[in-house]
Amino acid sequence: MKNKVLEALYGKKGDYVPIDDLVSELEIPKTSIEKHIESLINEGYTIESSQDSQFRLKEDLTLILPHKLQSELNTNYIGKEIHYFRQVDSTNEVAKKLAQNGAPEGTVVIAESQSRGRGRRGKTWVSPLGGAWMSIVLRPDTLPINAPQLTFTAGVAAAKTIKDEYGLDVGIKWPNDILIENKKVCGILTEISTGDNTIDYIVVGIGIDANIDLDLIPPEFRDTATSLKNELNEDISRMILVQKFLDNFEKTYDEFNKGNFNNILNKWRRCSKTIGSKVEVKTGTKFIKGEAVGVTREGALILELEDGSLKKIISGECRHV
Repeated sequence: MKNKVLEALYGKKGDYVPIDDLVSELEIPKTSIEKHIESLINEGYTIESSQDSQFRLKEDLTLILPHKLQSELNTNYIGKEIHYFRQVDSTNEVAKKLAQNGAPEGTVVIAESQSRGRGRRGKTWVSPLGGAWMSIVLRPDTLPINAPQLTFTAGVAAAKTIKDEYGLDVGIKWPNDILIENKKVCGILTEISTGDNTIDYIVVGIGIDANIDLDLIPPEFRDTATSLKNELNEDISRMILVQKFLDNFEKTYDEFNKGNFNNILNKWRRCSKTIGSKVEVKTGTKFIKGEAVGVTREGALILELEDGSLKKIISGECRHV
C-alpha cells in the first residue's frame, strides 16, 4: 500500500494532493496514509506537506514505480513479481536470497541505488541514484556449461533497447559491457547456483547508467564511462527504459530456451566492438595480447596471437588497445 500512496502522489505530477482525496482513491484511513508518507520520507523521498493536510511529491519524475512498471509490461513472466528498494547493498545478492527461497523464474529486483554494487571479478560497480540497477532470477532447463550464454543474451537485449529507444550507436565489448563511442554505459553480471550438473538458478544483474551526471562517477572511471543522460543531453524515463529492457530480455531469453542461441550469438557478433580489435586480456596474473577474431558458441573469445596461433579465452578482463 505504501507504493500505492507513492504512485498516487506521482500521478499528480508535483501538485498538492488533499489527504481526503488520497483516502477516497486508496480507500484507507488517514492515519494509514500519514504512516505510509512518513515511511516514504524516511526512505529518502521528498514529500512536502501543507497546513491543511495536503501532500506533494517533490522528486525526480523519472522514478521507477514498481506497480506502474508491472502494469505496463508486455511480458508473460519476466517482471510478474517485482521487488523494489530505495537502496540495497546489491540487487544480485537480494535476488540470490529470493531464488534460494523459491522465487519463481522472472522475478525482478530493482533498486534506486546500490551501496555495494559488483561487477565481474569482484570489481566495484558505482551505482548512484539515477541509474537502472536490476537483477533477474532465471531457472533455465540447460546445463551449467551454457550459463555464460545468458550474459550474451542479456547483452543483446540491452544493446537493442538502447539503440531502438534512443537512437544511439551502441556496441558490445566482450564479454559483458555495453559501449557508446567506446565508453561503458551498461554492465552485466551473471551468477549461477548449481548441483549435480544441473542449474538451481541463475541471476542476471544489469546496471545501466541512465540519468547519471558524470561528476558522480569516480575520477578514475570518467574517461571510460558515460550515461544515457550525458549522450542525449537530457533526462530519460527510467521506467520506460526498464520496461523496454525487460520486454526485450524476455523475447531474447525465449529464443535461448528454444535452442536458438546461434541467432542470439549472431546478433551479439554484429554488435561486437571486440571482434576485429587488438586487445589485451588479463586472466589471473597473466596478460595475453592479440587480435580478437571470433567468439565460440560457449562464449570464449578467440585471439590470434603474434605468432599466428589461435587461443581460446574462457574468461578474463578485456581491454581494447
